[in-house]
Amino acid sequence: MITITDQTGQKINLSYYPQKIISVVPSQTELLYSLSLNTETIGITKFCIHPDEWFRKKTRIGGTKTLDTHLIEHLNPDLIIANKEENEYSQIELLQKHFPVYISDIKTLEDAFQMITDVGQLTNRLYEAKNLTQKIRNAFNTFQPNWHGINTCYLIWQKPYMAAGSDTFISDMMSRCGFKNILAHKIRYPEITLEEIMALNCELLLLSSEPFPFKEKHIAEINATGFKGEIMLVDGEMFSWYGSRLLYAPEYFNSLLSSFRNIFS
Repeated sequence: MITITDQTGQKINLSYYPQKIISVVPSQTELLYSLSLNTETIGITKFCIHPDEWFRKKTRIGGTKTLDTHLIEHLNPDLIIANKEENEYSQIELLQKHFPVYISDIKTLEDAFQMITDVGQLTNRLYEAKNLTQKIRNAFNTFQPNWHGINTCYLIWQKPYMAAGSDTFISDMMSRCGFKNILAHKIRYPEITLEEIMALNCELLLLSSEPFPFKEKHIAEINATGFKGEIMLVDGEMFSWYGSRLLYAPEYFNSLLSSFRNIFS
């Protein structure tokens, strides 16, 4: 018997290691690939773009918030890997009536390490999972930004503008880069106006590549409003994916910081 309490406090009981796994979260899909669960993983979402070979070949079971529950029931998985924030509770609750569902709740890097270890234990890949978390931990331990306290806002959406609040994984990654989240007094992803951003003395505005794909034209639009701080397009996967992609995040952050080191030195 394999027993684990997931990150929402729910107990998962498996009588054998799963042979049919469905992932409904992109970053956790990539984790399953990194743990060499190719044969066992039978279903992913249309947003699970990494790895490309899985995106092209695996059965797609809808979007993260628009799951095809009938198709999932037809596939009859032994285990579903979900996330509290990225999936719709009503759909996950429905699936829980029929299948074991592990739900992650990631707000910090340590939460991500726990999730990776849990998934490794559930799938008979505990050694590989622990090895992966140690590599990620080592990479972050060697990443030391040479400044702290830059007033920063991280936008994830436009019309309306939405930003990362303090209780998000993105905010934890921001702090590791030496950025001070100007929305530390807000939770989740509050709506915000450019006027409010400027009133909070924002020195650096980060425009994410996902879920809204900010482009250079959006920088021009914001600059035209009179915003005086620095604006930069950033890779949303590096700031928000909490699976094996974390291996590459510190190197990306180093590259990002070096690109405007002269500005804030």
